[in-house]
Amino acid sequence: MKTGSIALLAVLVQASAQSVDWKSIPPDVIVPAVTQGPPAPGRRVPQTTSGWECTEVHHLLTLPVDWRPGPKYPVLIEYAGNGYYADARGDTCDGSVEGCVLGYGISAGKGMIWASLPFVESKNGITQNAPKWWGDIEESKRYTRETVRDICARYGGDPQRVILCGFSRGSIGCNFIGLHDDDIAALWCGFVCHSHYDGVSARWPYEGASQAAALVRLKRLGNRPQWISHEGSTSATEKWLQSTGVKGNWTFVPMTFPNHSSAWVLRDMPERQKLREWVARLIKAVP
Repeated sequence: MKTGSIALLAVLVQASAQSVDWKSIPPDVIVPAVTQGPPAPGRRVPQTTSGWECTEVHHLLTLPVDWRPGPKYPVLIEYAGNGYYADARGDTCDGSVEGCVLGYGISAGKGMIWASLPFVESKNGITQNAPKWWGDIEESKRYTRETVRDICARYGGDPQRVILCGFSRGSIGCNFIGLHDDDIAALWCGFVCHSHYDGVSARWPYEGASQAAALVRLKRLGNRPQWISHEGSTSATEKWLQSTGVKGNWTFVPMTFPNHSSAWVLRDMPERQKLREWVARLIKAVP
């Protein structure tokens, strides 16, 4: 076969791989339905952190099926993508804590506490979860800090093993909110960032989206590990990070599918296995 034919075949194979829609793979992990009542092993329940009881702000807490009082458990904190999203492939995001799945796909409901947290906004006199972008940044940071500390104090979360996860808006939020100041940055032992990354685009419609501002946040990361994945390619994020001169502990995982969604973690895929192994190593490595 001629060299040109080989190159063309390689391009066609790559294009074919990237056009695979993971929705053709049946899920093998089912996220628990949201139910009312107190937290209990295996249940996914709404909670409101002390100080916000007179608001409509809430998060969802899921204790693992093997949870019991006494031991310390790693904690997965998850931020959702932006609401009002829908594309031609049928991928959607409503921006709610109820729509989060990334943390449960990582843990499969065992061995780790999972909580999906909101960004907080005040609108028309109501303080509530923000379906799009950050709401009140200071209030969003405060809700995250207080909720993480409450989960660790009341449910045995290990404060040394708290991982911040996010999809799309939530992935940007891993740095934008999670590294916004020294206090909140100190909460995390690592980060799972799927689809988009703080600083890659300066065109996002909020104050602080500039690359100069993102670099200030990035410098708070230190050597803590970050998983960085994106549908199709991670090259834009890699290029941005290389340009900063910051030396980070990054794992780049380009996905072989085009879907803008985090629901791939609910399916038996090589990327999910790689993510689970990465998280297991992270948890084990924390002193």
